Amino acid sequence: MLISPVLPADLTRIDTFADLPLATLEWLASHGERRTYASNDTIMQPGDEAEFMVALLRGSLQFYAVRHGNREPAFRIEAGQISGVLPYSRLRIIQGTGVAVGETEVFLLHRNLFPELEHVSPELVQRLVGLMSDRARQEARTQERDDKLRALGKLSAGLAHELNNPAAAIMRAAENLATLLQAKPALLQELVRHCPSPEALAALAHLATAPIAATPPARSALARADAEDELADWLEAQQVPDGYQLAAGLLDAGLTLATLEPVIEAMPEAARPAALSWLEGQLTTRRLVLDVQEAGSRITTLVANVKTYSHMDRGGDFAPLQVHDGLDSTLNILSYCLREEKVTVTRDYAPALPLVRGQVSSLNQVWTNLLDNAIDALPPGGEITVRTRQEGDFVRVFIIDNGPGIPPEVLPRIMEPFFTTKAAGEGTGLGLDIALRIVEQHGGRLDVQSVPGHTEFGVWLPVAQQRS
Repeated sequence: MLISPVLPADLTRIDTFADLPLATLEWLASHGERRTYASNDTIMQPGDEAEFMVALLRGSLQFYAVRHGNREPAFRIEAGQISGVLPYSRLRIIQGTGVAVGETEVFLLHRNLFPELEHVSPELVQRLVGLMSDRARQEARTQERDDKLRALGKLSAGLAHELNNPAAAIMRAAENLATLLQAKPALLQELVRHCPSPEALAALAHLATAPIAATPPARSALARADAEDELADWLEAQQVPDGYQLAAGLLDAGLTLATLEPVIEAMPEAARPAALSWLEGQLTTRRLVLDVQEAGSRITTLVANVKTYSHMDRGGDFAPLQVHDGLDSTLNILSYCLREEKVTVTRDYAPALPLVRGQVSSLNQVWTNLLDNAIDALPPGGEITVRTRQEGDFVRVFIIDNGPGIPPEVLPRIMEPFFTTKAAGEGTGLGLDIALRIVEQHGGRLDVQSVPGHTEFGVWLPVAQQRS
């Protein structure tokens, strides 16, 4: 790094300085300094104190963010642009890494000189404040988008896990159904070949088509084993191969020895093995169909939850809505995370809660941010309470966790943009700021109180006005 003086003419390369009076340029030149860096030199890094306004005279400055221990490109500053600290900025600590791209010259002005600059050139300070506002808006949009993408990634992983179980159940059921259906023609042919009476066939068909329970009858492990042994012995006495395997299927369908004996005794002895095998196959087929229906229903429910959560079937305008629907869909979407952390959720919903007027997708983002923070704050086995109440003209939603709490010195700053208590790369400090802005856009407010063992975020939302 080489430090050298800067001339007023050099500063005209900076777009924001280009048309400033000469006296202002001379003041900047006399109070700032030029630094020259070689390509790939690190100009700033995380943890450095944010001291300088940085204007690029030549070259480029590539900024990287550190996420989960990895350095990722964030943005680039080209010659003629300004970065670093600006007047009235609250930035105190550098969060990213700035690396020179090619030989790079920068003009630096220390932040302690900003009050004097305000007297020298109010016009320049106004430009810099406008630049800072534009930069803050752009950074907030970028971070909000990244937060949404990270949240989407987390939700997608949970959904993939949730969908995998019913999908796997459907695949297993389909394989078993294929095997059973392949055996049915031969069993039916064997059964009919021995000419059972129409009455005997009717009784067998009645057993095969009688309603079956969605779940096997409840028995203790010992009682179940005894029933299987008794039924398997009887099946083998009827010359049925694999009696133990068939016994399990018949018991799962709710059939017992007392139910089967009178029906099978009406059959010719030679037809009994085929009749019992066909009956067990028919009942197992029906149970597998129920399993497929149940698994499909779970997938449909998950898709419905995603649809409700993302507000895919409605426009973005404000409309009357029930907050319980959004809370439930968000909890369902986060169910995988909750199970992974062994978090218990209590829904303490007020009955007959009035509607609020809002955007479903935006409010669901609030619930996601608050619940996600609560999950992160809890140790395994923690508890979250989601409570709703009506208080006057407001609906209040409380997200309460029994975690360690927010330290008193942190609590006043917890909703400041870019303030985070998480480790580097794990949080942007925008989740609560985004939630706060969304709630304020809905005419409500967001507050927090915390002591060890009880952290409570409260959302106030105005009740939707009934139109006459």
